[in-house]
Amino acid sequence: MTEASAPITQDVLTLPRKLPQTGRTNIVGLTREQLRAALVAAGTPERQVKMRVGQVWQWVYHWGVRDFAAMTNLAKDYRALLAEHFSIDLPEVVTRQVSADGTRKYLLRIAGGHEVEAVYIPEEGRGTLCISSQVGCTLTCSFCHTGTQKLVRNLTAGEIVGQVMLARDDLGEWPEPGTGSGGDRLVSNIVLMGMGEPLYNFDNVRDAMRVVMDGEGIALGRRRITLSTSGVVPEIARTAEEIGCQLAISFHATTDEVRDRLVPINKKWNIATLLGALRDYPKLSNSERITFEYVMLKGVNDSDADARRLVRLIAGIPAKINLIPFNEWPGAPYERSDWERIEAFADIVYNAGYASPIRTPRGEDIMAACGQLKSATERARKSRADIAAETGH
Repeated sequence: MTEASAPITQDVLTLPRKLPQTGRTNIVGLTREQLRAALVAAGTPERQVKMRVGQVWQWVYHWGVRDFAAMTNLAKDYRALLAEHFSIDLPEVVTRQVSADGTRKYLLRIAGGHEVEAVYIPEEGRGTLCISSQVGCTLTCSFCHTGTQKLVRNLTAGEIVGQVMLARDDLGEWPEPGTGSGGDRLVSNIVLMGMGEPLYNFDNVRDAMRVVMDGEGIALGRRRITLSTSGVVPEIARTAEEIGCQLAISFHATTDEVRDRLVPINKKWNIATLLGALRDYPKLSNSERITFEYVMLKGVNDSDADARRLVRLIAGIPAKINLIPFNEWPGAPYERSDWERIEAFADIVYNAGYASPIRTPRGEDIMAACGQLKSATERARKSRADIAAETGH
């Protein structure tokens, strides 16, 4: 059912600081403006720097080249200058698992020996990469396995971009230098739904997405990127203005009493405050609609009354509701709603005029499904009673 590849050993990533063992700066994750400044500081003449940024950018992000010596449209002495001052480093792949349904989960080691996970989900005509933005999480959502791991640190922009590049490596998606675009995209969509709360790491997430969206490199348009937040209200308008991607809300409840328990950030920004911030998002970002993610928990948030309350709450917001059957994990204090209950809930939402797809669980056999990501070194098995006591459920 699963398989793990041999570890791929690469230099440890410390973007954007210089690597202490070499004194070189990692290029991965630098925005165009940051790369320009770094090239000038390394000795690139001002009159050449715009061209050099474009050349290096294309080699790294369009062709996926990791060796400055292979950048054949640059003079040898300039390639030597780049190699002296810069590196092209990605996180280390510790394990790669493949689910029976084709889902791939990567355990990645980053600077400091910390670990994060990323998941690639193949679908007909598209492929979605779920990436992480933090090591651990500070939100402690009681239904989420990641939430049982304490926050260690934010990922750098390079560590976020590196997840995309490593997935393209594994899928063999980079085009051969000098050839066409490489055909159909295997990584056609990105969702910031892995470990961590993206809006608590705003600057690095923004810079990483600017790299990913740049049309001369990885070139994924903003409509192909979805950022999921539990509701960091002050950063929502900023997300629209500075990133402009699609937005998903980890919603999961229709009353403050229940959401306080499931998504504790609700105690800081309650449902009314969150919905107030969301009403302007489609206009500010030019996105089509907001996705409300709603995990179905048996006897907790899955009643007909909850469904009717949900459609009343989001009235006037262009939206779709993603219903997510709860993906269990060891010690989880909840159970998945019965399938008939999920379908009845979906029917009420659909009849109110909202798309209400039921997400098919993917990668459950390798703990890669929504809400199951957690660093392998942090998978301490708490008992159901221990977790229930922590969450008050």
